[in-house]
Amino acid sequence: MTPDLQRLARALGRPGLSDDLLGQALTHRSVGSGNNERLEFLGDAVLGLIVAQALWERFPQADEHILTRMRAALVREETLARLARGLALGEYLRLGAGESRTGGHARDSILADTLEALLAAVYLDQGLEAARAVVLSVFRGPLAELSPELVTKDPKTRLQEMLQSRHRPLPEYQVTDVGGTQHSQLFRVRCTLPDDGTVADGQGTSRRRAEQHAAETLLQALEGKPHD
Repeated sequence: MTPDLQRLARALGRPGLSDDLLGQALTHRSVGSGNNERLEFLGDAVLGLIVAQALWERFPQADEHILTRMRAALVREETLARLARGLALGEYLRLGAGESRTGGHARDSILADTLEALLAAVYLDQGLEAARAVVLSVFRGPLAELSPELVTKDPKTRLQEMLQSRHRPLPEYQVTDVGGTQHSQLFRVRCTLPDDGTVADGQGTSRRRAEQHAAETLLQALEGKPHD
């Protein structure tokens, strides 16, 4: 195993993880054969099971509808990409020349898929309990922040309600860039508060996702500030 992959394995808390599986999990389909698409498929199922059980145990009073929405909030592309960035997965990705030139190392969809593929690699090499340990560690923050009340509203709605409660004007959203290929676009959006000029940027595979990401980022900033 190369030093870089050893570092990633340690970051996941799984030293000794298979060289071959790690390499495959980090290989995007743009490279060709031996890519991570099959691992991503399996990792999606492994992640869904582990998150579902964690929520079922953590929220014994939540009904099926609320549990489903909480699970969706945790395994959505934006959340997975943010956690992947926390692991610096972009530094390890193996991309084809075209994807590399168009910023694939930073693309939410690619980062999210890679994280799922890594979970499958852990599962196949070290078993379900090892995969569970990784998920509960990587998702510790999002799990702690989650509540049944939060999942009933998306970030843009929550931001709007927060601003209204503080008697502030509504935010303005502006697309600042559209990159990627025709079939794999990456939108960048800036959310601005018109009264004080506070801004937050977001990105996603659609304008809506980018706006939600920007709203979520701004929400996190506002929640850490005192207000009148």
